[in-house]
Amino acid sequence: MQQKMVNTLREVKARKVPSGEPKIIPKGEFVNITQDLGGNYTVTWQGNMLRIDGTDGDAIGRKPEKLDFPAPEDGQISEQQVWDALETIYDPEIPINLVSLGLIYKVDIDQGNSQINIDMTLTAPGCGMGPVLVGDVEYRVSLVPNVDKVNVNLVFDPPWSRDMMSEEAQLEAGVFF
Repeated sequence: MQQKMVNTLREVKARKVPSGEPKIIPKGEFVNITQDLGGNYTVTWQGNMLRIDGTDGDAIGRKPEKLDFPAPEDGQISEQQVWDALETIYDPEIPINLVSLGLIYKVDIDQGNSQINIDMTLTAPGCGMGPVLVGDVEYRVSLVPNVDKVNVNLVFDPPWSRDMMSEEAQLEAGVFF
């Protein structure tokens, strides 16, 4: 993608790369879109690199990604909806979702506390995007009905390898042997 300067159409939440620190970009600010792969946007603003969630795409003149989950009639958290939310989160450098990459190790639903506990890893322990990806998981999974809290635990055992990727992801990334 070619970089594109746009004006924010409304105030928008963003996270600083790589720290994940929350920021607010006010309405009417010029931002430079540097990446728009995987349903999120990387922008530069005031000398900082920031990530805007795809659900806020309208704030920068893009079509927003809609995550609309019907509330289960039983008032419980739907495990399928949690996995569906996780499949909307893409590695920013490899536009493949975290589930297909094999980065989600465990999803534990605590129905009594309306809480989700997720063990996930990164493609490399030193990956600078770790805090941003954790923020993506927390935000997107919190959109599932009846979820009050999302805890993400970064783990590195077992170490991630490309063998953990789905066959489709391996083909897409060009690493299928």
